[in-house]
Amino acid sequence: MANSHRAIFFTILLLLAVAAAATASSAGFSPLSPYYYSKICPKALPAIRRVVEAAVSGERRMGASLLRLHFHDCFVQGCDGSILLDDSEKTALPNNNSARGFEVIDMIKSEVDKACGGKPVVSCADILAVAARDSVVALGGPSWEVQLGRRDSTDLPALKSSFQKQGLNERDLVALSGGHTIGFSQCQFFRNRIFNETEANIDAEFARERRASCFAGSGDANLGSLDGSPARFDGSYFKNLVEKKGLLHSDQALFAGGSTDSVVKGYGSNNGRSFWFDFASSMVKMGNIKPLTGNRGQIRVNCRKVNA
Repeated sequence: MANSHRAIFFTILLLLAVAAAATASSAGFSPLSPYYYSKICPKALPAIRRVVEAAVSGERRMGASLLRLHFHDCFVQGCDGSILLDDSEKTALPNNNSARGFEVIDMIKSEVDKACGGKPVVSCADILAVAARDSVVALGGPSWEVQLGRRDSTDLPALKSSFQKQGLNERDLVALSGGHTIGFSQCQFFRNRIFNETEANIDAEFARERRASCFAGSGDANLGSLDGSPARFDGSYFKNLVEKKGLLHSDQALFAGGSTDSVVKGYGSNNGRSFWFDFASSMVKMGNIKPLTGNRGQIRVNCRKVNA
């Protein structure tokens, strides 16, 4: 793997390894459970699903946006709803002008609170986790049991200067990167790849096609699909990487002569079945990154603000 590719690869790996995943037995934590709301608010999960299905039906791209909100939330200081706070993670690069779907989360929060008797019972962090799963399902992808019982952070997050890798491995890296099988990216994030990278790392015809809507000096916000079927959850993302048609440099780095090549090839074959299984498993592991449970944190009344 070339040095620049290797740097991108390990940048992704570092982000995926952000802050150790706390185990259920850690001091001060209560175990997460897929049945956490079964008794205290059994209508919560159906309410989330209804809003997500309506949002994705109205705009297929929204499914990818809701999935990425959960990713961004977990990758900073743990899955604690920090991404939703105004003037916090949502305005920090690379989220600024990229992360979207906050209005849908607001609608979900409103409907869930109604379903739970008008009280804030379900955390915003759990809403993000369930909405991510329901979005993938709405776009034809796999389902999984979402572990529940997270609480929301009560302070603005701080990016940590060093992260300890625990609980996520190289296969998780590739599987979670497969979330790019749905959605789009802005021209500003792939312009350098389509104009400056060589044919050794990008298919020449693919690059020419992308230049038709992403120009050398303009069009920063123009969108390019991350794979050939941006509204369907499938394995085409990995097939594209094998053909050197990854839209983002960091995506193509997963298939550039390194240790993840075989995983990418495997996910691109057998109709993506192994990818589906591993993606669901990795999403559960990612959702367990440093959750606030028990008496830690709070259940926000408004997902955008810490309770007074």
